[in-house]
Amino acid sequence: MKLSVVIPAHNEEGVIADTLRGLYAALREADISHELVVVDDSSTDDTADVVQAVAKEVPSVCLVTNAPPNGYGFAVRCGIDAAQGEYVAIIMADASDDPADLVAFYRKAEEGYDAVFGNRFAREGEVVDYPWFKLILNRITNWIICMLFAIRHTDTTNAFKLYRRDTLEGLKPFLSHHFNLTVELPLKTIVRGYSYAVLPNRWYNRKHGESKLKIKEMGSRYWFVIFYCLLEKWLSVGDYHRK
Repeated sequence: MKLSVVIPAHNEEGVIADTLRGLYAALREADISHELVVVDDSSTDDTADVVQAVAKEVPSVCLVTNAPPNGYGFAVRCGIDAAQGEYVAIIMADASDDPADLVAFYRKAEEGYDAVFGNRFAREGEVVDYPWFKLILNRITNWIICMLFAIRHTDTTNAFKLYRRDTLEGLKPFLSHHFNLTVELPLKTIVRGYSYAVLPNRWYNRKHGESKLKIKEMGSRYWFVIFYCLLEKWLSVGDYHRK
């Protein structure tokens, strides 16, 4: 089965080439049929040109353009719509995710799971150069999510995840326009009764460019989608639950 790797990218000219080459090398070595779907989210630098140059040497790379409105959530949606694989993984363009972990996620999904989530804070997980303020907020937010939803997965906000395509179809409609999509997808997966596994993964702080996640802008958006999913859990009486 084919794996589609969706990579939203906004002004990532300094790192996107290394990200693509690293993913391609790991997936080719593991003999995994795949495509690397880069979604250019209205970049104002040379991100698109760099991707097109890499595509000449990496045959699995394809570039799609996310027309406005822009934002991480819209870019991921665009990539999902363009993806051709039976499995879809969402990877950051900034090389913060380890290609070896993607191979492990795919192998786990092959066991029959509808989704595979990463946990950077589990045993054998790792975070490198995580900004301390974001780390504190991350741990508090994930602890609250665990309490509200009565789950043990302690890294719901982790963007690195893999889904079966039909699982993603069952999570629609998507509400999130921005990074809150990273929370909406796993919470809907859990609330709607899809099977999932959690694996440790590694996360490295970016070496080039700047983070697109702005905490002041995203706080209310995260809580909106968290409470939306909680209301679905409490009030839908299983109407959206997987049959």
